[in-house]
Amino acid sequence: MNAGEQLSLWGLIQNASLLVQLVMLLLLLASVVSWVMIIQRGLYLSRAKKALTTFERRFWSGADLNQLFREGNARAERGRTDGVESLFRAGFTEFTRLRQQGRSSPEAVMEGTERAMRVAMSREQEKVEMNLPFLATVGSVSPYIGLFGTVWGIMNSFRGLATMHQATIATVAPGISEALVATAMGLFAAIPAVMAYNRYSAKAEWLLSSYETFAEEFSSILHRKVHAS
Repeated sequence: MNAGEQLSLWGLIQNASLLVQLVMLLLLLASVVSWVMIIQRGLYLSRAKKALTTFERRFWSGADLNQLFREGNARAERGRTDGVESLFRAGFTEFTRLRQQGRSSPEAVMEGTERAMRVAMSREQEKVEMNLPFLATVGSVSPYIGLFGTVWGIMNSFRGLATMHQATIATVAPGISEALVATAMGLFAAIPAVMAYNRYSAKAEWLLSSYETFAEEFSSILHRKVHAS
């Protein structure tokens, strides 16, 4: 292998020590998995935002609650209900059930309704925040894993120098270069993960805040409804 091939990216990876190669493989896998999650989270949060806007527009247009509930049930049977509509369906289902029993006081009806919406809210929070901890972990840990590979590679290079009578840049450069590839891969894995985590965390926080606002407003509507009857 000539000097040009030895200092090419593939040549550096091939000539790296086994431990450094394992570090590179780990960082590559972390990068691939994080990119898959970045794309999945991006698509999910975009759909959730669109669904929130669409449902709130329909809800506040003065549509009949029973009609909205029937439409939501039809979508649920096709597996298309999610987000804020799940809160609506959970709350309205419990509200209707308790009122039909006829034995519950208005306060008990509202307490059961709000409890059902809180449970639905917890489920939606899990969906919205799914995979974000993994992105945060990749973003914070990958540079250090890459740095570990770099330190190990540089240690091996200096160990090799100890056996040579005359050390030149040409003899040190390949070992240090292959070690620095690990740091580069660590940054390559970390930077997109950190950027995605920050962006998606803000989107998730906004969505959850919107869900909570809707739940409170919907609870107020049901409160007036149960006390008016």
